[in-house]
Amino acid sequence: MKKLQLLTGAFLILTVLSCTSEKGKVVKENPVDEIILTSDIMTPEVLWAFGRVSAVEVSPDNKTVLFGVSFYNIEENRGNRELFIIPSDGGEAVNITKTESGEYSAQWRPDGKKIGFLSAESGSLQLWEMNPDGSNRTQISDIEDGINGFKYSPDQTKLVFIKDVKLDETPNELHPDLPKAEARIETDLMHRHWDRWHDYAYSHIFIANYDGKSLGNNYDIMETEKFDSPMNPFGGMEHINWSPDGKKIAYTCKKMSGRDYTLSTNSAIYIYNIDSKETENITEGLNGYDVSPVFSPDGNMIAWESMERDGYESDQNRLFIMNFETGEKKDYTANFDQDVHGLVWTPESNSIYFTSDYHARFQIYNLNIETEEVKQITDGVHNYRSVQPCGNKLIGSKQSMTYPTEVFAINSENGEETQLSFINENLHDQLTYGKVEERWVKTTDNKDMLVWVIYPPNFNPEKKYPALLYCQGGPHGSVSQFYSFRWNFQMMAANDYIIVAPNRRGLPSFGKEWNDQISGDYGGQNMKDYFSAIDAVSKEPFVDENNLGAVGASYGGFSVFWIAGNHEGRFDAFISHDGIFNFESMYLETEEMFFINWDIGGPYWDKENKKSYDNSPHKFVKNWDTPIMVVHGEKDYRIVYTQGMSAFNAARLRNIPAKYLHFPYENHWVLKPQNGILWQREFYSWLDQWLKDEN
Repeated sequence: MKKLQLLTGAFLILTVLSCTSEKGKVVKENPVDEIILTSDIMTPEVLWAFGRVSAVEVSPDNKTVLFGVSFYNIEENRGNRELFIIPSDGGEAVNITKTESGEYSAQWRPDGKKIGFLSAESGSLQLWEMNPDGSNRTQISDIEDGINGFKYSPDQTKLVFIKDVKLDETPNELHPDLPKAEARIETDLMHRHWDRWHDYAYSHIFIANYDGKSLGNNYDIMETEKFDSPMNPFGGMEHINWSPDGKKIAYTCKKMSGRDYTLSTNSAIYIYNIDSKETENITEGLNGYDVSPVFSPDGNMIAWESMERDGYESDQNRLFIMNFETGEKKDYTANFDQDVHGLVWTPESNSIYFTSDYHARFQIYNLNIETEEVKQITDGVHNYRSVQPCGNKLIGSKQSMTYPTEVFAINSENGEETQLSFINENLHDQLTYGKVEERWVKTTDNKDMLVWVIYPPNFNPEKKYPALLYCQGGPHGSVSQFYSFRWNFQMMAANDYIIVAPNRRGLPSFGKEWNDQISGDYGGQNMKDYFSAIDAVSKEPFVDENNLGAVGASYGGFSVFWIAGNHEGRFDAFISHDGIFNFESMYLETEEMFFINWDIGGPYWDKENKKSYDNSPHKFVKNWDTPIMVVHGEKDYRIVYTQGMSAFNAARLRNIPAKYLHFPYENHWVLKPQNGILWQREFYSWLDQWLKDEN
């Protein structure tokens, strides 16, 4: 029980800095710098102490990099986002905000003289500006109910912003004599999405005049349209962009409602002409997701990310370019069997940088428009999450399984990297990490599968360790070099476990065939891949093959439920988070029907889908014989919490040791600090109870 006791201790000391915010409260320059650990082993509290770097922006003169860092206060159970700047050639990162209010969506004004950002300091989320050193904070917008995002026009005379516009009547408005009635009245699908019920409002795009001091004459370019741009639930301002001359707006939207919306992924790229007030769909005939349009700097072309097949949310993400002069639309990655993300033009309009996942590592690539050649720029065991040109170099944000995101400068010719930000260096210097090893394992159909093996810190090859099979969610999302603040492999390994993380069938970065295979084959080859991975690693002399566990969330949670009824004695403990348990009920409970239609094949009343529904985990409960912990968030509307509750109830009715961890106010993820720490404690308490003989 010693390990469990270590987990529940705070295990860090925080020293208060002397900086003072505008509100008179003490605010730290970089809270991570003040942390003193009493051990070199990762704990949940330490994991939540890391600063989370995001939204890297290069200044117009290429001399300065702006980025945000979120810090979390466990005692107050909340986060606060600060803004930092750092010279692009290297130097000290400076916190230019140091406030209690938090700053979001920060970007450079086109002239580089101001930084615009969103803040709720005035009571609602509004546009503010400040000097690049953080001085002279000034509120610019005063829009009723606030705004959710913005972008300056290139000539700095206008601004585009997004805000929610109420267009539907509530039941109380339909029945004004019943003001205290509590009800919803629904007549179609998509009444709730991801983690919230529809609020009778739609995200719309507004254009406003901007004079450097305030906004004026704003108007809605989607007036009366009951559609959202950006698209819910994860779309942001990358879905909306200005043309270089400031005369057009390109935006992403799926102009469908209700049943049609939930059955289709056919979003489109629209171009709105500010002078004529006309809107044109430039992706007519392209049937899958089309998102994130970006005009070339010379204004002659526009690029976007495009999927081919309607209904397939994880189709290959292609790079499409339209030439405005000829009208030609072309897939420039037809011979590139990888996904593209985060398109950024070079200033000369002759090439595009992007990130792409190959063999479970995200690298930076460049597409030459003229030759159509794709060149890989970076190499290494890491994930690049973003890239931007910066004069004669690139600026990117990079992470790995061991290190959370930091900012790097990259040589655009040879990929040589220079780390610029060191937000979390103080913690790294005090922690001991486990080795991350790449293995290739033969599958049952004689394919080569990449499996990451993560070893405990201070690994002793003479010792036998329990091992955990990590089952990835998605179902399409490679087990790459991502850094998770919940499913953290170093955190798992720090509890003296060998972690086995396979890139089973259905995960991208190993070619289209490997990615597509899983559709219609839940419970099939990808489950055999899991067994191949754990069987290969458990043969190692340092693995205790009598103490193996399997854990996972979402599709990984489904995987655990399925494995529980089909593992033939391999495992001794399970944890399933937000997993699918019963395909038939899941089909009618989820919100985006295109997902389950594509992956399961359609409704359970269609006899052609018998194979899929016969593989539903609830059909194998009669074989369950292993302790299982089930976790679910009540605000998860993708996989409803009754799935997890049903699995827990089934386990207990079978008299199998089980635990149910329910979060009433969390969604598909666990986002609040104290909930996150509780999750970690219960996670390892359960595993230690069943997989460590000394307990």
